Amino acid sequence: QVQLVESGGGLVQAGGSLRLSCAASGRIFSINSMGWYRQAPGKQRELVATINSDSGGSTNYADSVKGRFTISRDNAKNTGYLQMNSLKPEDTAVYYCTAFIRISMYRVDDYWGQGTQVTVSS
Repeated sequence: QVQLVESGGGLVQAGGSLRLSCAASGRIFSINSMGWYRQAPGKQRELVATINSDSGGSTNYADSVKGRFTISRDNAKNTGYLQMNSLKPEDTAVYYCTAFIRISMYRVDDYWGQGTQVTVSS
């Protein structure tokens, strides 16, 4: 059984920073790409950032967070991170971690965390 557990959410004032963590545990051969999505009340879930497993850890960001958010990963710890700076009220949402995880030689599955609330006050 593989689990993703997010942490680090909370309440912060506009302009502040938060760092989200996503720890993967269980029967893990390797972790391919990791990503963060968010869902604000009444809105669809949207992609925030992704990071691949290549040596350079290539990344991709939503236009709305470019230059403010940084995604990273620590492969030794099976953990991903999302550093969020210069937060805006419109960043308020539940943030979800996701990862494509190889659980056997022949199988890669998509996993999601339970979500962590980020609230940015104006």
